[in-house]
Amino acid sequence: MLRSLFGGRAAASAIATITAPELKRRLDAGERLFLLDVRSADEYAYDGHIVGAHLLPLPMLSLRLNELPRDIPIICVCRSGNRSGVAAEQLARQGFTDVTNLTGGMVAWARAGLPMKRG
Repeated sequence: MLRSLFGGRAAASAIATITAPELKRRLDAGERLFLLDVRSADEYAYDGHIVGAHLLPLPMLSLRLNELPRDIPIICVCRSGNRSGVAAEQLARQGFTDVTNLTGGMVAWARAGLPMKRG
């Protein structure tokens, strides 16, 4: 109850989620999406990322909100889905209305055998 009053993690249930295969289908269909990868630069480069993803590490997110679109869906991505869930919550609190978290993050993306770019 206290979390719901003071904006803790209980708000996470209000954030939409998407699975890796569903995200891949939407990308393949040509849907206009903004992929926001909130991992570190090293994770993004060396662990691999989804082609077309925009790197904006979570600690910098609140300082660079003006770089994010408000007119297309934002899909938040991290390694496991935890940091991206935090990012999605932050965006929702800042008035972003179409924000979705990639369930399982890049771990789920890789386990599904989906393509990644390194470097």
